[in-house]
Amino acid sequence: MNRRKSETERRTWSRLPIAIPVFVRSKDESGQEFLEFASALNISAGGALIAVRRSPPLSSTVSLEIPSAPLASVAASTVDSRNMRAEAIRISHAEDYHLVALKFLTPFPTDCIDDAPPKRKVRFTGVKSFSYAEVVK
Repeated sequence: MNRRKSETERRTWSRLPIAIPVFVRSKDESGQEFLEFASALNISAGGALIAVRRSPPLSSTVSLEIPSAPLASVAASTVDSRNMRAEAIRISHAEDYHLVALKFLTPFPTDCIDDAPPKRKVRFTGVKSFSYAEVVK
């Protein structure tokens, strides 16, 4: 994959703007461990943006678990979730929630992804954006 970063786009991988339910495990500013059901608002091979009520400290390690439904025919041989470890690299604080930008410690394999770098941001027409408050209702 071409990892050269253009002046207009610093991201190595394109983001997929999709809300995914996740379990977030980390420690807060006081060192207290927490587990929270949250939403990933977008995701890429290298990271994700999540909306959480309890904010982990900047640069802390965060564990994400994406729950998935088991398939009846292969339920005994598969894992029912996907666990990923990430680092909190940016945090935006709002009134009722925090947006946490995460960088995965091990990026997803990109063997099946086109090597061409993104030339521009893609706008999805006809796709409604949701706020965190709408997602957690």
